[in-house]
Amino acid sequence: MKIIVTGGAGFIGSHIVDMLVLDGHEVHIIDDMSAGKPENINPKATMHKLDIRDGEALLPIFASATYVFHEAAVPQVQYSIEHPFITNDINVNGTLSVLEACRLNKVKRIIFASSCSVYGDQDKLPIVEDMIPHPISPYALHKSIGEGYMKLYAQIYGLETVCLRYFNVYGPRQSVDGSYPLVIARFLDLRKKGQKLIIVGSGENTRDYVNVADVARANILAMKGEKVGKGEVINIGTGYQASVNRIAELVGGEVEHIAPRLEPKSLQAGISKAKELLGWEPSISLEEGIGELKESSI
Repeated sequence: MKIIVTGGAGFIGSHIVDMLVLDGHEVHIIDDMSAGKPENINPKATMHKLDIRDGEALLPIFASATYVFHEAAVPQVQYSIEHPFITNDINVNGTLSVLEACRLNKVKRIIFASSCSVYGDQDKLPIVEDMIPHPISPYALHKSIGEGYMKLYAQIYGLETVCLRYFNVYGPRQSVDGSYPLVIARFLDLRKKGQKLIIVGSGENTRDYVNVADVARANILAMKGEKVGKGEVINIGTGYQASVNRIAELVGGEVEHIAPRLEPKSLQAGISKAKELLGWEPSISLEEGIGELKESSI
């Protein structure tokens, strides 16, 4: 089948592309290369250097496509706080452009990369999908709006849509730039350079860290799943939480604490819906995942 991956030269998108290519599909990547990297591009995929906001340019590429994975976004929370207009344009209007290209070309299903950031701070853990979202950053709000559009397009136009709320994804090809979601990559980079691991605040904030290989597999299951397609939101995490201090311990090295900043204190995914609707559960533990990254970075 012809399948499109927006952001397919990026961290998560490139892993989805690799799985699709292995399955023998005709894969097209749409990426403006603002965050994507040439070395992430699968040579068996067709690359289109393009801004997702350019709706007219998207239309011919989406012709005859069966599935679309929408991974393209500006994912940095802090950057969205500092640059709300441009990030809204890319993350919200860009998503709408992709949806319109899907609708006009009669694409069967689109899988949307959402984020656990839509939850904000919640009083109870684990976090489950029916909790009321409390976005505390523009980026989180953009993802919540994107989910809303996905559900509307399913209801109004009959376009099958699925929203995967990623928790803290880590693994090979992850950038060292950004904030807490990238803490594992940043710590490994600092360790490799022989520098101290910089911990924001006390380091007791927790996250649910999920390996990118498991995330890519969840996307493939969301593409094939017969129980989804009406804009469902599904957590993709491990169901376990680890503190930044624990990450530092697993990576190894001296640490240094700096001033805290605005962010949720604790995140832990409830993943029963992923198991029920997708038949998915994580297969790589945090210890295994970080161990493999440490070996490959030596």
